[in-house]
Amino acid sequence: MHKLLLLLLICLFAGTSFGKEAAPAAEDPELEKRVTAISEELRCLVCQNQTIADSHAPLAIDLKNQVREKLKAGASNEAIISFMVERYGDFVLYRPPVKATTMLLWFGPFALLAGAFVFLFVVLRRRRTSQIEEVPLDDAERARAKKILESGVQPE
Repeated sequence: MHKLLLLLLICLFAGTSFGKEAAPAAEDPELEKRVTAISEELRCLVCQNQTIADSHAPLAIDLKNQVREKLKAGASNEAIISFMVERYGDFVLYRPPVKATTMLLWFGPFALLAGAFVFLFVVLRRRRTSQIEEVPLDDAERARAKKILESGVQPE
C-alpha cells in the first residue's frame, strides 16, 4: 500500500518539475501587437529560417527587446526596420526587397531549377542519339534466326 501511495505521489508531482514560469502579461497590449508585427518582418540571424517572433534564440529575444524599447521611445515601425537593416543588412528582413544585391536570393532557386531542366534535356537528348542504330541482317543471319525461332533451342 505504501509503495502504491509513493508511486502516486511521484506521478502527481513529476509534471511540476518541468513547468516553466508563465510569461508576464503585457503592460500595453497595443505595444505588444506592434512588437509582434515588426518581429514577424525580421529574420532571426541565428535560426535564419524563422522570424524573431517565432524564434527562442537569445539574439532573437534581444532583438525583440530592442524593438520594444524603440517603440516605447516613440519610434515608428519604418524607423525600427530601417535601423535593423542599417545594422544587419537586408538579410535581417524576412522578405528582403528585390534589388541588385538580393537578385540571387530571389531568383537563384529558379535559375538552379532551369539549369537542372536544361541539364536533363541535354542528357536525355545525348542518350537518344547515342543508342545503337538498327543494323539490317543479311540473308545468312536471317536464315539462322529463323531456324533458332522455329526449333526453340537456345543459341550458344
